[in-house]
Amino acid sequence: MTQTLDARQPIRTSFRGSERLGRHLQQMLVDLTDLHLQGKQLHWNVVGKNFRDTHLVLDEVVDAAREFSDTVAERMRALDLLPDARVRTVAAATTLPEITSEEIDTADTVDAIVAALDATAATARRIHDEVDEEDPTTADILHTVLERLEQLAWMIDAENRVAGRR
Repeated sequence: MTQTLDARQPIRTSFRGSERLGRHLQQMLVDLTDLHLQGKQLHWNVVGKNFRDTHLVLDEVVDAAREFSDTVAERMRALDLLPDARVRTVAAATTLPEITSEEIDTADTVDAIVAALDATAATARRIHDEVDEEDPTTADILHTVLERLEQLAWMIDAENRVAGRR
């Protein structure tokens, strides 16, 4: 007697994420993946004053986004949810503003990556309370993401600021 198995057997876990939790984490994954891609795009094409510092700090953003996207995707799998960070999916669902494919001045690069960091952090803030309501452990991941992304945004944004002006 041949027994067929479901193509997708549930993961052995005491807690399974809801559809809503899956949607929230999927959006977080998409935005973190796009943040990683935008950071690399800017890293490759930045030119101008303070090039080296800007070039290097973009690698910090990329590293953080890659690490966080992996953490979110693995958390999704632990909750029996399916992450999707294919290029087509990311392009269709990102909340990050579009960036140029051309060379970009360091000051404009700072503005572009800070906008991307802010948009990604805004996603984490927007979904936080509903995630926390269902799964405080996953909300703790969002806390870590927010803390680092907002720190990076502050530090990078300071490059273009003038003391005493907002």
